[in-house]
Amino acid sequence: MTTFVKIKAIRKSLSRSEAKLANFTLNSPNVIRDLSSIELAKVVNVSQSSVVKFAQKLGYKGYPTFKLAVIDALNKETAEPRLHGKITLNDSLSQIAEKLLASKMSVLTETKNLNEAQPFEQAVELLKNAKRILICGLGGSALVGKDFSYKLQKLGMSAIAEPDGHAQLAYVATFSKDDLVFAISESGVTREVAEVVAQAKKNGSKVISVTKYGDTPVSEHADVKLFSIAEEESHRLSSILARTAQEFVIDILFIAITQSSRQGRKLLEKTNSVVSDYRHSTE
Repeated sequence: MTTFVKIKAIRKSLSRSEAKLANFTLNSPNVIRDLSSIELAKVVNVSQSSVVKFAQKLGYKGYPTFKLAVIDALNKETAEPRLHGKITLNDSLSQIAEKLLASKMSVLTETKNLNEAQPFEQAVELLKNAKRILICGLGGSALVGKDFSYKLQKLGMSAIAEPDGHAQLAYVATFSKDDLVFAISESGVTREVAEVVAQAKKNGSKVISVTKYGDTPVSEHADVKLFSIAEEESHRLSSILARTAQEFVIDILFIAITQSSRQGRKLLEKTNSVVSDYRHSTE
């Protein structure tokens, strides 16, 4: 996960001084190569302690480590698709398509960069070993959860996605150490989802979270933390991009589970065959 990805992910939670440092790092990363912490503080007009705290907030021991990470990110950086402008009422269908495509590609790339392989591997094992799986989320996240439950059911896994918060809480109250909650929340602060997670942990159940990057009420006590991202603020795009990122995460998990489970592959082939035979019989 590059320094730039981390900064973008936690941007909204930064203080004024930290936001100045974040903007400078993203806009002028090459300049940081030649600046000490004192010099950077003067350029950005913040205290030196703010520079150190900013580096630590990103997970680095201090400014020297942060500086090396920025240099490393610059060396690895490739040209990534970015959204140029927002979709407006006057955009043509061609412009809408181009902007939406660029947005989705950017969100998928950022989501990939936010996640390491190990958490995905851990999530796959927890899902495969769970007796029961509750996939919880509200709004657009609930739609993603329902899609994931269908995918897991095709593999013979006992997964349900209940869109009602009260029903989720009632169901998780029956959970034990053999069961698992898969919590989806773009913001990570959805109260109902956080309450389901809290109840699951009281019962000794495992929890996998899919939230924005960083510690949130939903991800705080999760056994495995996965991250999704949706940077665009436009109300026309936000839920679309959030679902795009979340679907990317669950699709990786679904494919990985299918890849590692011979029984799951056989059941998937069977379910596909049954549906295909039915379709042909009704034509």
